[in-house]
Amino acid sequence: MHPSNDLDVILGNATATLELLGGLPHLEHRTNSCRWWWLNSTSAKHFQFIILAHPTCTTIGAIIEQAFRSLQSGKIETNTTSTTIADGLRTNLGDVNFPIIQELVNSIICVEEAEIIAAMKLIWERMKLIPSEPSSAVALAAVLKEKELFRNQHIGIIISGGNVDVKNLPF
Repeated sequence: MHPSNDLDVILGNATATLELLGGLPHLEHRTNSCRWWWLNSTSAKHFQFIILAHPTCTTIGAIIEQAFRSLQSGKIETNTTSTTIADGLRTNLGDVNFPIIQELVNSIICVEEAEIIAAMKLIWERMKLIPSEPSSAVALAAVLKEKELFRNQHIGIIISGGNVDVKNLPF
């Protein structure tokens, strides 16, 4: 079973978005890292009532450079490098999740390694969400990078995962 390109996994992960939107109906944006795009996108596609209940809530994808090339070219590009702290995002986009992303993600924010590390450090130090994965911190990094875009907005970010090698933390 593929961790991001299998429809059963996609639909299973979509329940987190349902919970987020159900608990916070006033959200204007929701943002998630590339690995979780299918979570948001599939929720909107396969659970149509979300669109009706939240007609103004947009999905903003947060991504690292490696996956951004696919969205720019419009076709699935293979990764040229796997050097990122966000190890959960090292995989390539697939034929199941890529079309969903193309159709339903409203916009994309590309973040750098230093921004991911700063966001992860903020999550660990201020929110005390230890351990949360570096891949999960990509969503917060995007919000921090584009502060003006999100100023005075209600934002939903799903922070998840526990796949962290604490011996290799950059802080």
